[in-house]
Amino acid sequence: MPFQPVKFYQTGTFTVGNRLLAPEQRSVQSHQDRSNAINSGHRACQGCGEALGARYAIDAAMEATSSQLIAANATGCLEVFTTPYPETSWQLPWMHSLFGNTAAVATGIAAALRVKGRNEVRVVAQGGDGGTTDIGFGCLSGMFERNDDVLYICYDNEAYMNTGVQRSSATPAAARTATTMPVGPNPGNVFGQGKFVPAIAMAHEIPYVATATVADLRDLEAKVKRAMEFRGARYIHILVPCPLGWGTASHDTIRIARLAHETGLFPVFEAERGELVSALPIRRPLPVEEYLKPQKRFAHLFGAQPKLDVIARIQARADRNIRKYGLLQKEGP
Repeated sequence: MPFQPVKFYQTGTFTVGNRLLAPEQRSVQSHQDRSNAINSGHRACQGCGEALGARYAIDAAMEATSSQLIAANATGCLEVFTTPYPETSWQLPWMHSLFGNTAAVATGIAAALRVKGRNEVRVVAQGGDGGTTDIGFGCLSGMFERNDDVLYICYDNEAYMNTGVQRSSATPAAARTATTMPVGPNPGNVFGQGKFVPAIAMAHEIPYVATATVADLRDLEAKVKRAMEFRGARYIHILVPCPLGWGTASHDTIRIARLAHETGLFPVFEAERGELVSALPIRRPLPVEEYLKPQKRFAHLFGAQPKLDVIARIQARADRNIRKYGLLQKEGP
């Protein structure tokens, strides 16, 4: 665990209850002087996980760097809904790159700052799964290989949501998208394709790699702050449910993200220089059906004749993640 869990109780509410805690224990989002990196006026959909993830991550990075931060942002949902021409919701120096070269642009910014002797100014690159795992993968791998001083954050909603919900290499197996329709003997996205970029980043042995979800604000903030303690290439992969593309209720975004972790389908962990150093534990792993059923993109698995074989294969993947990343919480003596 990257932080000390805080235990407290507040009756009749789901709020974090930061007013019951000492100031140093409160989340960044509870502070009145938080940076509000994404301000009001953006055009995100109701329940947008990406808007939450970016707000949490960049506010935490701003606090960690005393607001000495520059962001490069790939084309995609995050760019489109925060910067409708000629307006912007960003409250920090922010640059829009092309779909596939965000890591390269951020590398250039970091190099310019180094030449100017501005070591106190840090650089963050942002992209969705399409701009990260697909179109921008070459530039990202180059950033890792050179160990450029950039924190790259991928907001993973598991498809190309901005252009019509097409499959990306982060789309899970059996999921329905506009290009992986639920028809034929093997409906939805095929098994055996795609890539898990956090594992690839670990293979590069860069200083810091982490995964997170919008369901655990404290974990996400702690990992962003930890990333800013390193110099060199760093990568954080955040699961950000998309109500529109996933076919979920807008008020269920946090619940769906939590279920992704609690089933083991999305492992939450930290790694330093290629070695796993911590994992967010699961007390009691839930069956994958609890995560899949609320999402219309998996509705074809639960029809009149449920596809039990496909569900079993998805469950096997979750079980493998739990074993591989040591996610099962050990019982005390």
